[in-house]
Amino acid sequence: MSTTQSERLRVLLEPLVSSQGLDLEEVEVDSVGRKRVLRVVVDSDDGADLDAIADVSRALSAKLDETDAMGEGEYTLEVGTPGAERELKEHRHYVRATDRLVKFQLEDGGELVARILDVDDEGVDVEVPGVKGRKPTAKRLVFQDIAKARVQVEFNRKNKNEENAEEA
Repeated sequence: MSTTQSERLRVLLEPLVSSQGLDLEEVEVDSVGRKRVLRVVVDSDDGADLDAIADVSRALSAKLDETDAMGEGEYTLEVGTPGAERELKEHRHYVRATDRLVKFQLEDGGELVARILDVDDEGVDVEVPGVKGRKPTAKRLVFQDIAKARVQVEFNRKNKNEENAEEA
C-alpha cells in the first residue's frame, strides 16, 4: 500500500473510530491474488469488546462505501484489536500494559522480560521477576533505551482481584 493511500485512509477513518470512543492503531491493505483486505486495528484504554468492534466496523464500512478511498474493485474489511502479544509503540500502549509482563529489546542489544509497574513521560518503572527463589528487582527504563517492546502472554498469572482476596 502506498504511503499516500495509507495516509488518506487514516485521515478518513480516524474521526469515525474516535467518535466510537476508540483509538485507530493500524490501517493496512494487503493484496491476496485479486482480492484486497483492509485491516483496521482499534483499541481503547478499557479495551474494545465485540459490540464496540461491530459498531465501528459498520461505521467504517458505510464511510468506505460512500467514498472511493479503496478505489475500484472488491475488498474485505477486517476490524479487530491488537491482540494479546501486542507491540508497544506509543505512550498509551505502555500505559495500557501496566501490570503486564513485557519483553523489551534494548537499544544496546540487550533483552529484558519485566512487568510494567508505572509509566510516565520519560519511561517505565518495571519489576524484573526473581529467578530461582530470588526476590524481584525494580528497574527504570527510559523510552530512548527501548528498541522494541512486546506484551507477553501469561497463563498462570493471578489477576489483582484474586491476589487481594487471598491477602484478606
